[in-house]
Amino acid sequence: MHKCIIIGAGTAGLTAAIYLARANTQPLVITGLGTSTHLKASMELDSFPGFPKGVKGPELLDNMRKQAERFGAELRSGRVSKVDLSSRPYTVWLESGAALQCETVIVSTGVSPNYLGIPGEKPFIGRGVYSCATCSGFFFEDKQLIVVGSGNAALEEAGYLSRFARQVTLVNPAAEFQANPRLLERSRANSKIRFELECTPVEVIGGDRGVAGLNVNRHGRPTPDTIPADAIFAAVGVTPNTQFLEGQLPVDEAGYLLVGPGTTETSIPGVFACGDVQDPKYRQPVTAAGSGCMAALDCERYLEGNGRA
Repeated sequence: MHKCIIIGAGTAGLTAAIYLARANTQPLVITGLGTSTHLKASMELDSFPGFPKGVKGPELLDNMRKQAERFGAELRSGRVSKVDLSSRPYTVWLESGAALQCETVIVSTGVSPNYLGIPGEKPFIGRGVYSCATCSGFFFEDKQLIVVGSGNAALEEAGYLSRFARQVTLVNPAAEFQANPRLLERSRANSKIRFELECTPVEVIGGDRGVAGLNVNRHGRPTPDTIPADAIFAAVGVTPNTQFLEGQLPVDEAGYLLVGPGTTETSIPGVFACGDVQDPKYRQPVTAAGSGCMAALDCERYLEGNGRA
């Protein structure tokens, strides 16, 4: 029987593990089968505090794992296939078939970025195709960039990238944007942002040196055109990783887990959520780490209140 099982080993889950391990709770962290999707795609983080020269995403996570283990956290590789949160002790099943029981659960499974799903894209994810401008935009000073999307996120990404890039081409498959009018007006007034409407991406073009451009189908034209670019940013949304919960916890309309205001508490006592899986607004490694700390403290207080700490 574990006092706490943490599902997910990104910055949120590992921060929670560090705090709970230091509180002598000996948490078990189910790490998944690889590096946090977001940090693997970003690779280099220039905005995480404490690293004046930046830090690679996998390196940051490796250091956090070692820190958690130093204080007594147990890390176990594997994916969670399902959970039973209907009664305590809670049960967590791994894809291997192992069934684990625990007093509390912290869900920190993050989100998976949505990409374009077109030919040529997959080989360049993390090395020319990205989903986060604030994570990777800094490295493309004075370059030609493309943002694909039709909502607020696409306009915000383009605006941020325009601080560094020589030019940002905003590719929208639709005829108009589903976005805040003031944000759209500000984007149109930005001389560095060029708009391509009714323009559907069909293929990422590149080679040994990286991304070279994006092939698009323009409305009314019979053959694709190529828009040159040094990098492409997909601003087409994310999907919270909650499928394994099978509807046992409430979510908002976009699929993010709901927590109590100012807490990480879900609707089930002893079950907490932290990181991007419950954060539709910020979704940054540093905010995820902060919410991981909150989840650990909420969990510790819960265990103390129930005489199990």
